[in-house]
Amino acid sequence: QVQLVESGGGLVQAGGSLRLSCAASGIIFSISTMGWYRQAPGKQRELVASITSGSSTNYADSVKGRFTISRDNAKKTVYLQMNSLKAEDTAVYYCNALAYGFRGGNYWGQGTQVTVSS
Repeated sequence: QVQLVESGGGLVQAGGSLRLSCAASGIIFSISTMGWYRQAPGKQRELVASITSGSSTNYADSVKGRFTISRDNAKKTVYLQMNSLKAEDTAVYYCNALAYGFRGGNYWGQGTQVTVSS
């Protein structure tokens, strides 16, 4: 069974920071591409950041310079450090795994709410 369990969301004031974590199980984490997406009310889900097995990263223009994605293969966990948060970052944040090999496929976590008050 594949599980992606997010944590770290919450309420923060504009300009503040949060760190999201996503612990994966049931997949070969080290060769998986991991990503964070977000969905605000009334909007489509969008990619925030992704990181490949080789630790190459990709960011949405709206978060470049403020957010950092990283991974710890030993802990099978991906992180999203969010700094200088803005009201427009308010959304449900979802962890995504593009897994290869055993149990290969595209998987989603349950989501964690991030609310930034202005």
